[in-house]
Amino acid sequence: MYLYAIKILHNTDVLLGIQWGDEGKGKMVDVLTPKYDIVARFQGGPNAGHTLEFDGQKYVLRSIPSGIFQGDKLNLIGNGVVLDPILFRNEAEELATSGHNLKERLLISKKAHLIMPTHRLLDQANEAAKGKAKIGTTGKGIGPTYTDKVSRNGLRVGDIFVGFPEKYAQAKARHIDMIHSLNEAAVRKGGQAVSMDGLEALEKQWMESIEYLRTFRFIDSEHFANKCLAEGKSILCEGAQGSLLDVDFGSYPFVTSSNTVCAGACTGLGLPPSRIGEVYGIFKAYCTRVGAGPFPTELFDETGAKIRSIGHEYGAVTGRERRCGWIDLVALRYTIMLNGVTQLIMMKSDVLDSFPVIKACTAYRIDDQITRDFPFSIEGNVEPVYEELPGWQQDLTHCTQENELPEAFMNYVHFLEHELETPIKIISVGPDREATIWR
Repeated sequence: MYLYAIKILHNTDVLLGIQWGDEGKGKMVDVLTPKYDIVARFQGGPNAGHTLEFDGQKYVLRSIPSGIFQGDKLNLIGNGVVLDPILFRNEAEELATSGHNLKERLLISKKAHLIMPTHRLLDQANEAAKGKAKIGTTGKGIGPTYTDKVSRNGLRVGDIFVGFPEKYAQAKARHIDMIHSLNEAAVRKGGQAVSMDGLEALEKQWMESIEYLRTFRFIDSEHFANKCLAEGKSILCEGAQGSLLDVDFGSYPFVTSSNTVCAGACTGLGLPPSRIGEVYGIFKAYCTRVGAGPFPTELFDETGAKIRSIGHEYGAVTGRERRCGWIDLVALRYTIMLNGVTQLIMMKSDVLDSFPVIKACTAYRIDDQITRDFPFSIEGNVEPVYEELPGWQQDLTHCTQENELPEAFMNYVHFLEHELETPIKIISVGPDREATIWR
């Protein structure tokens, strides 16, 4: 009998949000990128904006991975991403103008799906047909594109090189039939039909952007990624949105259309689970949400408005006000479990600098029963059970290392680590990449 020692190489790490999105993933990908050879986006579309600030400049990335500013690193848009050629072109040209040459460092999977002009109209028509039950999408066509993907009607990036005019025409005709049907449903409910008057102009712009897209490098990303790993290269997988918006495990139906949890990195890039090493879970020191859907710790008072104002809580892509509330540890325990989070990163700690009391939801009261587990549904009669901690009431933005952080703040950090049973390894005290404290 022979025993063989099997060495498993974990040279793939995953970074994702573990709340309802907007946690600050873009900044942290940028901060962590020097440790890796490749940064790979594995799901989502241009409905998610990752904001980065450095050298006095502010950038918002929608489809392009956040490692693009580190000039010697490759960046990959994976097969799990849905790509809008118009928005991609706008984003890429803006970055090129600011001196960042994408064509040398950006790769695009042939299996990524394309967002068509009619997908945008379908998105709007779907919302209109739902009437009061609408879920508050960004209207970017993300949901309809993923719907086409799973119904096997999608148009992929690789299709622009083979039989493209026929494939496009067929998909467009199908969409128009669907829009007419949805418009009829919207009118029956007293709503408005979605106009297709601007489709021709949008389509012209889209086709021009397809030609621009053709100038980039396209790859079979699953082969590329696994060959890189075999060569000893390291990959940082970048997620979009947050785990509580996952289509399977989020607050359904008020969720996005893809798997935002760690498992999405495997399906969105073609990587085996055995390659996953560290899982960085990013969360804010409080909690926010954009759009409709349940939010147990939401604050409707002056405290919520103060958090929004200090934290500049407005959507990076949509500009919509974010709903604000205290941190929800029930939800965080749930997403840490789902993702197998190994290290936590706490963002926007400085936003709470001026609060005399900080609250944290440690459990839910549902129908007079206390639970620490995230339930099937958080709609309806879900009351947060809070624990109060004294605020630090000091400016954290001047702190550059852990021993400079006030005792009351560190008590909050230790409280969170105890409740979440996971170490907080990085603390952000400002939007700039330099405002990052490693513990």
